Amino acid sequence: MVSTALSGPRPRTSRSWTNRLLGRQPIGLLFGAPYAVFIAIVFAYPLGLAVWMSFHDYFFTAPGVSVPRPFVGFDNYRAVLGDSAVRQAFLNVLVFLAINVPLTVVLSLVLATALNAAVPLRTFFRVAYYVPYVTASVAVVAVWLFLFSSTGLINRSLGSLAPSPSWLINEHWAMPSIAVFVSWKQLGFFILLYLAALQNVPKELYESATVDGASRWRAFLSVTVPGVRPATTLVVLLAIITGANLFTEPYLLTGGGGPDGKSASPVLLIYQRGIQQNHPDNAAAIGVLLVLGVLLIAGIQQLLERRAAR
Repeated sequence: MVSTALSGPRPRTSRSWTNRLLGRQPIGLLFGAPYAVFIAIVFAYPLGLAVWMSFHDYFFTAPGVSVPRPFVGFDNYRAVLGDSAVRQAFLNVLVFLAINVPLTVVLSLVLATALNAAVPLRTFFRVAYYVPYVTASVAVVAVWLFLFSSTGLINRSLGSLAPSPSWLINEHWAMPSIAVFVSWKQLGFFILLYLAALQNVPKELYESATVDGASRWRAFLSVTVPGVRPATTLVVLLAIITGANLFTEPYLLTGGGGPDGKSASPVLLIYQRGIQQNHPDNAAAIGVLLVLGVLLIAGIQQLLERRAAR
């Protein structure tokens, strides 16, 4: 003990470069490698290729044919930003998100709270809300077209209050109708997310709120809403990503973005410009702008969430 005290504390042995690189458990890299390869092949490589294409004069050719693809700088971006159809598509997505995201959050949270209570036929309702999410879009779209056609059930029920032209061929109602449709179809998935989050809200908080004389509405605002805030963040992010990737619904419901492009989405334009018209360079520029827009919206949403949590 005396010699140890006189000699002072032992110097720290520096970690080898392999430990610093691989961490304490190198076996974890082995298990994570397949997912990293999957991300690189499915996401990183296509995104990098899209960025490269957006700066070149690129078009598809027959197999085995090699043609020059010169660097054009920001010409593709200037072309798509100057295109009124592209600007309209991004505006359509903003309209979609303004309707879809609040509707999804409110309805899924309210319905999940109701289904979390001891109500009759609770299991049946949980399955019923999830059925549209797992049903093929083509089958659901056929029902939706029948309901919202000019002679459909909705117009017959509304009578003179129904819009003319009808919902999906009306330039003012086409995109809101699609937003409502997507909200209804995706609702079951988000209800399940909130149901899982509600299991982690302590029962004691509700008991304390009852003792303090809080009504059910007050308990919902003061206990449920703060308790599921992490799930709400996830729901908002997933809803934004769903809106950014909107393709199937306008393609099937309005015949490809009609009327007059009022229901077209950027992803639908990417398909039309890149595949149908053989302008993948312009399509890649639209895709890069869409990714940047989603990241910007998601960043603003995260910033607002952090400020609200303080």
